[in-house]
Amino acid sequence: MVRPQDPARKKHIKEPTVPAERYETIRRYMAALLEEETLSARDLSQYMRIPEKDVSEHLEHIRKTLTKNQRHLTITPAQCEGCGFVYKKRDRFSKPGKCPLCHKSLIRSPLFHIEKTR
Repeated sequence: MVRPQDPARKKHIKEPTVPAERYETIRRYMAALLEEETLSARDLSQYMRIPEKDVSEHLEHIRKTLTKNQRHLTITPAQCEGCGFVYKKRDRFSKPGKCPLCHKSLIRSPLFHIEKTR
């Protein structure tokens, strides 16, 4: 005997979400944003609605492709709010965890901007 299903016992199945239409790739849109203004990785992740961890990967690819187009990625390095230490030699695009001098974790994020080369 087949019992009719109780409507209260139905599993909640989510409707598939339709992805937002994109007319440009993520990296082109990110590069366009950086040409207009100077932004941090957190700002970019909020504008683009992607995780902040993904932003650094995209920035690495953007930096490699910009040299072909007579443009370059300018990076204002991260700086400790406590003692003023500047991370000049840091190659990574992410924000450092703590200061090597004062060991505080109040660190200003690095800022990124795209400029044309002369």
